[in-house]
Amino acid sequence: MNTLNHFDTPQLELLHRGKVRDSYRAPSGERLIVVTDRLSAFDSVLETPVAHKGAVLNGLAAFWFEKTQHIIPNHVISLLDPNVTLAKEAEPIRVEMVVRNYLTGSMLRGYQQGQRTFSGVTVPDGLTKHQQFPEPIVTPTTKEESDREITPANLVAEGWVSAELYEQMRVKSLELFNFASQWMAERGIILVDTKYEFGLLNGELILIDEIHTPDSSRFWSAADYAKNPETAEQMDKEYVRQWLIANKQDGQYPRALTPEVSAEATRRYLDIYERITGAPLPTGDETTAGGDVQARLVDNLVRAGIMKDA
Repeated sequence: MNTLNHFDTPQLELLHRGKVRDSYRAPSGERLIVVTDRLSAFDSVLETPVAHKGAVLNGLAAFWFEKTQHIIPNHVISLLDPNVTLAKEAEPIRVEMVVRNYLTGSMLRGYQQGQRTFSGVTVPDGLTKHQQFPEPIVTPTTKEESDREITPANLVAEGWVSAELYEQMRVKSLELFNFASQWMAERGIILVDTKYEFGLLNGELILIDEIHTPDSSRFWSAADYAKNPETAEQMDKEYVRQWLIANKQDGQYPRALTPEVSAEATRRYLDIYERITGAPLPTGDETTAGGDVQARLVDNLVRAGIMKDA
């Protein structure tokens, strides 16, 4: 199936190539964000791209950025292609605000090994797998080569943020999480945990990067959770993480996915998009530009005046 694993052009200045997103300088001076089909897990990019993943992430993020403008402004100017967003250039804050409402994922793995304090938040003994917390908790990490758990006090002491800015980010993160949790609950989805990234634009705090996507969040089926919390259907990237864990050999995770796992990952990404937005992903089977994702992307950037037809 056609995928966008890599995008490169000499016409645009490359600002940053991330695990999933590539950022370029648009002729207007703004930031052009290309969301690829690459998949990152455990701080590594897998060799196997996942079809439609980039369009799902870009489309869902745009959906949520629009829905949450009343809570906090964001960096989106417009979507130029299903995989491309034109965004305002903000000064990024190198902190990820992770909001958790259930004991799962890396926190569960730490808890099972005896850890009880996470980024300065202490949880009690006796919790079970996938148990809901009395209220969502915020466990920040640093944005470094490998994300690092850190307390709010140490974030301030190490100079990542001021105490006032951290508090602003904490409050907005919980507002965003609670808003999205209610929206998804009405559609049979549990927002398990997520992460938010912020930036400063002319001194104002804004939301950047992505929001409430299968890469930045965990989703469960509410119906499945009600039947058995420990086996709730995972509607996100955790499916791939669990496959990697199950197939680890000699301490190493697989570098590539099987065709079956890649296809199932695609199904899950498309499914969560439709469940949240109420409509299927617009790109379908890439019917434009001869079915080629990259050709369609270039056509749209030329049409928007971002690139020249070369």
